[in-house]
Amino acid sequence: MAALKLMRAPQKYVQGKDALLQFEKELGFLGKKWLFVCSHSGYKATHDKIEKSFGDSGATRRYEIFGGISSNGEIEKMRKIVADEGIDVVVGVGGGSAGDTAKATAYYEKLPVVIVPTVAATDAPCTGLSVIYNDDGSFDKYLFYPKNPEAVIIDSDVIAHAPVSFLVAGMGDALGTYFEARACDRTHSLSLEFGGITRSAMALCELCYKTLREYGTQALVAAEKHVVTPELDAVIEANVYLSGVGADNGGLAVAHSFYNGLTSLGGHSAPHGNCVAFGTLVQLLVEQAPSAEFKEVQDFCLSVGLPVTLDEIGVTADEQVRTIAKNSCVEGETIHNMAGDVTPDELYDAIVLADALGHQVLGDNTEGC
Repeated sequence: MAALKLMRAPQKYVQGKDALLQFEKELGFLGKKWLFVCSHSGYKATHDKIEKSFGDSGATRRYEIFGGISSNGEIEKMRKIVADEGIDVVVGVGGGSAGDTAKATAYYEKLPVVIVPTVAATDAPCTGLSVIYNDDGSFDKYLFYPKNPEAVIIDSDVIAHAPVSFLVAGMGDALGTYFEARACDRTHSLSLEFGGITRSAMALCELCYKTLREYGTQALVAAEKHVVTPELDAVIEANVYLSGVGADNGGLAVAHSFYNGLTSLGGHSAPHGNCVAFGTLVQLLVEQAPSAEFKEVQDFCLSVGLPVTLDEIGVTADEQVRTIAKNSCVEGETIHNMAGDVTPDELYDAIVLADALGHQVLGDNTEGC
């Protein structure tokens, strides 16, 4: 029996310049006692606008700077605050770890959760899962939730004043969305929500890619100048909403398996999205996509500063490539959603070719891995 098709998304998505000035107006219906789980930078970037939005509403707000990673200890600390103060709503403010901590706290305490991203570096704000770590920083588990966040609210002006490298990484993460979902759809693989893939999901994934292609370079320049333009707003939406809801309901394939394989090297510093972008190029070679499509994606990467070679993501030795290929293909990895499956040897060949084609287009005569 074929899997039932399903679609999940945040209940409310709000985005725009100075959106945080409307925080209480848009979300005040959720409760009267609020806990804001903030990164240091997230607190600085959002506090004054959020406070101004509440005015004399009578709602209480508790701002708590969390420890930096979504660890079990941090989650327990936030749960105690919720219990002691009778909190109604939990809000994650900052990057992915702040959001993951807030999601987990709200889940365990059976409360609504709101996510306030202060960078557009990944699609995590809209997804129904968290990455949880042990207190020593080691990986513990993926925590899947029965629903997505009640709301995501993004102030585009905050994103425009964040480091541009975050926006670029977000475009890299979003770049894989359509191609990974397309691969899953072809093989009738399950989405991240363990359901069949809807036409709606595929439409969002395709729009994500089209938006990046059409507005990516203009959005990058706008962010460099710290101005909010329609092009920047379009790419923020692609990075966070279209990619987040698309990936959740469309599924993953080679691009994210490549990233997971890369992490097995330990100590890599390239942003998640940059690695996913290169992994997308690898996937196109694995599935023998038309050369025109590969060039289109490669050209996009070049236009916004995403990597097209291995050394740009810190991979410099052949043995590293073989380790990545091996660990990308372990049981349970999303690479197995590809038609005909993929062996470590096949993936190794595709990685080497993607790297060589990158050096070629850069006019670099040095040998890659």
